[in-house]
Amino acid sequence: MPRVLLLLLLLPVSAFAAVDLPSVGGIPIEFILFALTLLGVALFHHATLYVALTGLFTISAYKIWVTGFKTGAGLAGFVGHLGHEWVTIVNLFCLLTGFALLARHFEKSHVPVILPKFLPADWKGGFMMLVMVFVLSGFLDNIAAALIGGAMAHQLFRARVHVGYLAAIVAASNAGGSGSVVGDTTTTMMWIDGISPLIVLDAYVAAVVALVIVAYFAARQQHAYSPIIKHVHQHTQIDWGRIFIVGTMLVFAVGTNVTINVKFPELAEHFPFIGAAVWVALILTIPVRRHDWELMPEAIKGSIFLLSLVLCASMMPVDKLPPASWVSALALGFISAVFDNIPLTALALRQGGYDWGFLAYAVGFGGSMLWFGSSAGVALSNMYPEARSAAQWIKCGWHVPVAYVVGFMVLLFTLGWHPDAGHKNVVAVPAVSAPAH
Repeated sequence: MPRVLLLLLLLPVSAFAAVDLPSVGGIPIEFILFALTLLGVALFHHATLYVALTGLFTISAYKIWVTGFKTGAGLAGFVGHLGHEWVTIVNLFCLLTGFALLARHFEKSHVPVILPKFLPADWKGGFMMLVMVFVLSGFLDNIAAALIGGAMAHQLFRARVHVGYLAAIVAASNAGGSGSVVGDTTTTMMWIDGISPLIVLDAYVAAVVALVIVAYFAARQQHAYSPIIKHVHQHTQIDWGRIFIVGTMLVFAVGTNVTINVKFPELAEHFPFIGAAVWVALILTIPVRRHDWELMPEAIKGSIFLLSLVLCASMMPVDKLPPASWVSALALGFISAVFDNIPLTALALRQGGYDWGFLAYAVGFGGSMLWFGSSAGVALSNMYPEARSAAQWIKCGWHVPVAYVVGFMVLLFTLGWHPDAGHKNVVAVPAVSAPAH
């Protein structure tokens, strides 16, 4: 029996060369398995890791036994595929776990406690708090920014936070991270893949517009529901040692990426320099402040979940996807509200041909339209269980999808759609032409 299984695992793809690869209604089986995995993640929030691992095992087995990989057939092809993807996976793993420690240092620096004393006393205080969350997310992980915003809201509004305002906190954190390569896992993935941070920066044109819309209406909702009550921590001091650690980690990550991509671009594909730089910074700053190593088990668990989905996406036949266009980018924003935006970004990167500023905004901000559409929303709902109602989220947070579309259209009519034809050597064929400028 083991010999039979081994023969099946090593079955060459050439056996299927005479016919089309298996599909249902013209959709390759890989996409169906991937969609079922993402649907399972959306439905079973308390077992997401197991759903993702099950999907990864199923898709891997299917590729090994049936279709093979671009790197070859059977187990040999699978090993070759992992050999091609390992640098991206290790980089992401190191960044995700390292940034979890970074976020905790920023939280313990007392900056989030001091920030509220600069807020106005009326509805504008709620507006400015969302602006703060937006800014924080630009250099912190968007999950950390959402949790800091949730903690500030709990204090400022006597724990009575409107669901519409909770949706706005998630939207502000996702919008703030959408234009920064260190503000969101999706933009970090683009950065690791060789996309310039300046291109991703275009997303802020749409994100700022969306923030203003969401923050205005959500602040009004919150003020009517429970006005702001400021409690100034007069004697609280900023822990500059922790701020130094945050700055050191960001400088190491950004500096290493820029140096490698500019001076040694061929090396970036063979070693996870960025992830290694973050952990070098962590090790060097151990004498400054103790790192909260107890965060690692949960951070590792969350990283394995996300990386399982990234690996699933890496095995998709992207040549069967619709052509990259501003219409498909707009649609991905709505899809990311239901399905995790990490694998959607991985698919888009593998396909190529997108305007990455548009995509960064779409998959980043789009997930805010439902509470489970982004990791920031899931994290905040653990703090505020009342947010775990899709109906209430849509009803009270109606301004989020409106802001998403308005922001997207402002970006389209100001900067225009400029696909990156050089990325992955793929030339985009727009399904619908962008407005002329």
